[in-house]
Amino acid sequence: MFQVHRVPGARSAPWIAFVLIANTLNLAGAGTAFAQEQTSAARVEVEETRESELINQIPLTGSLAAPRVATLSAEVPGLVSVLDVDIGDQLEAGDTLLELNAELAEITLQRARAAAASARARAEDSERRFNEAQRLGTSNSIAASEVRSRQSQLEVDRAAEQVARTEVRQREAELRRHRVTVPFPGTISRKLVEIGEWVEPGSGLLEIVSSEPLYADFQVPQRYFPMVSTEDALTLRFDAYPAQHYPGRVVNKVPQSSDGARTFLLRVALDPQQTPPMLITGMSVDATLSLASGRSGVTVSRDALLRYPDGRVTVWVVERTSDGLATVSEQQVEPGLSFAGRVEVVSGLEAGEQVVIRGNESLRADQQVRILDAREP
Repeated sequence: MFQVHRVPGARSAPWIAFVLIANTLNLAGAGTAFAQEQTSAARVEVEETRESELINQIPLTGSLAAPRVATLSAEVPGLVSVLDVDIGDQLEAGDTLLELNAELAEITLQRARAAAASARARAEDSERRFNEAQRLGTSNSIAASEVRSRQSQLEVDRAAEQVARTEVRQREAELRRHRVTVPFPGTISRKLVEIGEWVEPGSGLLEIVSSEPLYADFQVPQRYFPMVSTEDALTLRFDAYPAQHYPGRVVNKVPQSSDGARTFLLRVALDPQQTPPMLITGMSVDATLSLASGRSGVTVSRDALLRYPDGRVTVWVVERTSDGLATVSEQQVEPGLSFAGRVEVVSGLEAGEQVVIRGNESLRADQQVRILDAREP
């Protein structure tokens, strides 16, 4: 504030002008300070807390599993004579995997076929002789006892023929069993035998993994067993594709808990239309399972929470004033469930309050802020 002293005898007009100019400068300075205060207000984005249905999001770690894995073995003993497949070969159902030396089996089959042919000839001869006896019997040219004898011989020879035919089928089946074929489309994952080795029935020869779509198997804590149902959706992530997320669907939950881990098996089907290439059995997979908790609560955006080293969790609550400005105050809260970018607030907030979700890193108590539209940069 300027002090004006009037000099006796001096004219007053210049002094009055000087006083007016000084007052004008003071007012201008005050306006500049107010403008600076407006400019220094922190720019923040806010969101209103709301009542939401709470979701349990359960992180899971599992591995990929093939729907079918088989260790193939021979049904008859023998020496491996043909083996034209190797690990990694992809085969179709019915393709030949391995052949055993079948020379003795072929000889046995030929002998059985010869015996069957002989039995058939005997049966045909017995049938001819019986028919002839029947014709003679009508004219009493042959005794009835002879007719019955020939009929009995025919039945015996027919039975012997049936036995011989059965023997042929058995030898043919044994010969076929010297050849091991692919039971379902798949890939050879292990090779346990080589040409020249003698194998016994039941001994492992080759392992094949089905080429059908893989499953993801997870061990889930047993407390979630009642909440999980088939057709529940999951989000899957693979180490080989860290930036991608893929959908999955629960197809089975095994109602048997592991004694040690207290978990149950959850089998998830991958969407064949949205499955990444080059997935293999045993590859690790992470997932997030979302389960409705059956209750609701106050939730805020995860960005609103500030966590301190001492364990405190706070948010900045906004109190609107005027001219697009507001003041903020820090409020300690107790977080609960976290899901879909939101966090349950167990205590410290009520639904309908406005909290800062952007620009809350360096706020001070009672600081003025300017609230941005969500579309502003």
